[in-house]
Amino acid sequence: MKTQPIPALVRMHKAMGHPVRLRLLGMLRGGPLCVCQMTVVVRLAGSTVSEHLAELKRAGLVAEKKEGRWVQYRLAESDLTRRLLSSVWEELEQDPHARADAVLLRDLRRVSVEELCGAGLDINRLGSRSLIAAAKRADALRAAAQDR
Repeated sequence: MKTQPIPALVRMHKAMGHPVRLRLLGMLRGGPLCVCQMTVVVRLAGSTVSEHLAELKRAGLVAEKKEGRWVQYRLAESDLTRRLLSSVWEELEQDPHARADAVLLRDLRRVSVEELCGAGLDINRLGSRSLIAAAKRADALRAAAQDR
């Protein structure tokens, strides 16, 4: 097993030290996603999500792949990344925001990136009842977490 120099470990841990970046990592656990999909879930500007993803990429936690007009992000496939993130998954599964993200993503993954972007990232314009219902369930989970 190859060890990592301390600066690389520090970059990885710092990158994981932000709530949005942890949520993005949790989302990517389910497979590759486009920035626009993650933007819909975290409700931040695309440029902000891209900056968070760039930080995760610099740290070696995510990789990107261009597919046509879109860039797909996925978790990096290194042993160190797998080991670091394995300690995070169980905690994220208990986090209400990460659970809300997963609820919305289940339905959002069924929508093509082209269709989502064509609707201006507005899931209400897609006309999918199940996606709108998933968004409402996700909102309810987030609201319940804030009431605690």
